[in-house]
This record gives sequence, structure tokens and C-alpha cells, in this order.
Amino acid sequence: MITETIDLNGNPFFLRKWGDPSLPPLLMLHGFPEYGGAWADLAPHLSRHFHCIAPDQRGYGQSWTPAGVENYTLSKLVSDMAALIDRTGAPVTVLGHDWGASVAYGLAMFRPELVRRLIIANGVHPAPFQRAMAAGGAQSQASQYINRLRAPDAAAWLSADDFAKLEQFFRHGMGTDWLSDEQVALYRAEWARPGRLDAMLNWYRASPLVVAEPGKPRTDLPGLPADRLRVTCPHLLIWGPEDTALLPKSTAGLEDYAPDLTRVTIAGADHWLHHQKPAEMARAILDWTRTG
Repeated sequence: MITETIDLNGNPFFLRKWGDPSLPPLLMLHGFPEYGGAWADLAPHLSRHFHCIAPDQRGYGQSWTPAGVENYTLSKLVSDMAALIDRTGAPVTVLGHDWGASVAYGLAMFRPELVRRLIIANGVHPAPFQRAMAAGGAQSQASQYINRLRAPDAAAWLSADDFAKLEQFFRHGMGTDWLSDEQVALYRAEWARPGRLDAMLNWYRASPLVVAEPGKPRTDLPGLPADRLRVTCPHLLIWGPEDTALLPKSTAGLEDYAPDLTRVTIAGADHWLHHQKPAEMARAILDWTRTG
């Protein structure tokens, strides 16, 4: 692995890279509460086939961290990664997990000329996810944590006692505990960088998606025009079925928005499948890219 800091749209972003730069690029987009180093388990399995590029996204790790919720809207997050793809050479294969999936979908939907293929690992397209979260059922129940993370005091609450609540959320909030003490120490060091935790939470606050209370469906939903939310490139969805935060309903009807969709399930994995089953996940990616 090598690292570097580059300028994107006039702001510094920290990158980790694995593999020969002459190989096809694979842009790897992490979610909450991770950073670019989250791909260190998976990237070595792919680096003989791809030049793996994993940025710390805006507000995370060693990358640019502006203050203010308004700086974390999806359009701005997509703009960062579009600038990175422009520097890398378009089009590229994009892999997104968790919140990284939102940026990956944004690139595929709004900048399709930049995305050759789209791979999502336990992440959600906004339309099926909003439908499931608004219904007042199981996905609404599973998503209640979003409201807590949007609260003004969330950063102070999560960081108290050396990030005890954030560690608990990370270890148990979306699946099983895969973290070693050494890994937790690395994550704490990233979370403790000035301003980072509040910036990470601004991704939740800036999202227009609505979370219904259980048993109380919501109809006051953001406009999600289907014609603007289509994924026209080949799309692979890799799923850890034991995920307790993103339920099967969160991807129901995805084929309506992504007609060239392949679904792969990795048994025994949950939300953190890229840490739990990296070899199986790499195999799914390589099998799909070889035939696609």
C-alpha cells in the first residue's frame, strides 16, 4: 500500500492505493464510521487485478473537513469523487459500502460517463430505501438510530468516555463484532482528529431521507424522480444477509432502477462483509467483472 495527499477541487484528500497503477482503476468508497483504511482487508485480494484507490472521503480521516451541514450534501460528496475520477482517467469501476454506496450511486446516476461498472456492498439506492424507511415497518424500526445520529449532541454523546458509544455502535449496531483491540485503536485515532466526528455525522444530517416512526407511515417524502435515479451501467449488489441495519426490504425493487443488476449473497456475513469475508467478496467481484 502507498499513500498520498492530492488536491481535489482545491481541497486536500488523503488516498490509499494498492496494486499496479497500470491496472484498471477500482475506486473504493467507505462508509460510517470508517475511513479509507477500511478497505485494507479486501484490497490485497483485488490488487493483482485492479489498481485499488481508497480515499478518506470528505470529513473523514486525513481529508478535507469543512464545518457546516451544508457542506455534506450528496452533490458535494459526488463532486469530490468525480474530480478524483477525472484525475484517474474515466470511466472507472466504483465500489461503495454503507454511506460510500450513496456516493457511488450518485456517481452512477448523475455522472454516468465516469462509471464503467458499479459494485455496492450492503448499501442502498435512495428510492427503495426511502420507500422502506417511510413504511413504518421493520426497516423504519431498524433505521431509528439515524435520528439519534442526526441530533445536535450526537458527537459529544458518541465521543464520551473515549468514544465508548461509537465503539459500541460499531461493534454491535449493524451486525456482529469483528474488531480486534488493535483495530479499535486505529479507528479511535481517526475519530479523534479535530472536527472529524461531527463532520462524519453531517452526512446523516444533510441527507433529505425521512425515517418514519415504527407503525406510523410517512407520506411527506423528498422528491425522487425515477428518470433521474437510473443506473445504466452494469451493477453488482453484494449482500451480507445478517445485516441488522439494512434489511432485505431496503433493496426491494432495485431492478426498476438498475436493469443490468446482478445480486450475490455471501452467507454468514452482515453489514461488515468486507472485513468478515474479504476473500469471498473479492471472488464475487472478480467472477462478475470477468463475465461482465
